[in-house]
Amino acid sequence: MSIALIVEGKNDKSRLRRLLTDDILILCTYGSLNTTRLEELKKKVGEREVFLFTDNDSSGKKIRGILRDTFPDAEQIYTRRGYAGVEGTPDEYLIQQLEKAGLEEYIVYPPVLPTFEKF
Repeated sequence: MSIALIVEGKNDKSRLRRLLTDDILILCTYGSLNTTRLEELKKKVGEREVFLFTDNDSSGKKIRGILRDTFPDAEQIYTRRGYAGVEGTPDEYLIQQLEKAGLEEYIVYPPVLPTFEKF
């Protein structure tokens, strides 16, 4: 399965790039969408399965609505209200949302640090 994940900005992209393998193409809207930008995104996406991961604020919802029209079959991934967008969401929550979207095989899980018991 070939996947494209569309996010708002470069900080969102770099945050998610750390958590996902290079198999997933991460594209940015850069916060604004016009006809030219949408055509660019459609061209880059090609035949890939599309996931949308935008902020849970008014501009993120607006961008999500436009993207939903352009990519009607796209899967939606949401961050929790109250977090400072995708880039300000804790890794644990991002991973949880990516797992919910069925992207487990593409997640780069952080190493588990050993715990030491006191005797």
